[in-house]
Amino acid sequence: MGSKNKLKRFKENETFDNVIQPTREEAVSGDFEFKGNWKSFFKNDNPIVLELGCGKGEYTVGLARMNPNVNYIGIDIKGARFWRGAKTALEEGLPNVAFLRTQIELVEHFFGPEEVSEIWITFPDPQIKYKRTKHRMTNQVFLDRYAKILKPGGYINLKTDSEFMHGYTLGLLHGLGYEIEYANHDVYKNHGSPSEVLNIQTFYEKQYLEQGKPITYVRFRLQTQ
Repeated sequence: MGSKNKLKRFKENETFDNVIQPTREEAVSGDFEFKGNWKSFFKNDNPIVLELGCGKGEYTVGLARMNPNVNYIGIDIKGARFWRGAKTALEEGLPNVAFLRTQIELVEHFFGPEEVSEIWITFPDPQIKYKRTKHRMTNQVFLDRYAKILKPGGYINLKTDSEFMHGYTLGLLHGLGYEIEYANHDVYKNHGSPSEVLNIQTFYEKQYLEQGKPITYVRFRLQTQ
């Protein structure tokens, strides 16, 4: 994507009422206006579900279409990417969609305790190299962050083309004694995955499928069995 196109999208994002772009200072100072009060943004008390590292926002928008009585927030630092999802949500008149531009490691600064009902992590960078493990989105540090904002019994969904990420996450969850409700190492070959997993495909997922890569899925809770 050219720099001119990026700038155009950044400017357009500023005009979208479903895009929130706080400063890092707002996050760490505790002054973010919707923390613990997202119902004032959506104007309802419906459950809040996050898509972390939402990319183009396909899952955020796809889930919002399927479940109009749930509020979905896509989170990513790359605003030029989620511009597509934000624009689609506005064009389709989806009131239950928002996009938050920030880094995932700051997520606990934007939501109050037990404010989030569910989390989706879709096709994250597996960060295979040892030096990058601190950025792996299902490592224990990130799981602890999610635990601070999730309701008791709230689910986390991981959908990925990375067999490494799938296996790493399952191993970690087993080691911590967390409850794994469902795991599938090839969702389109092995039946049983939820409709949200099978009926929404991201841009990158379609590419992975063309390459013959299996798509994996894990649904788990951050509570011991």
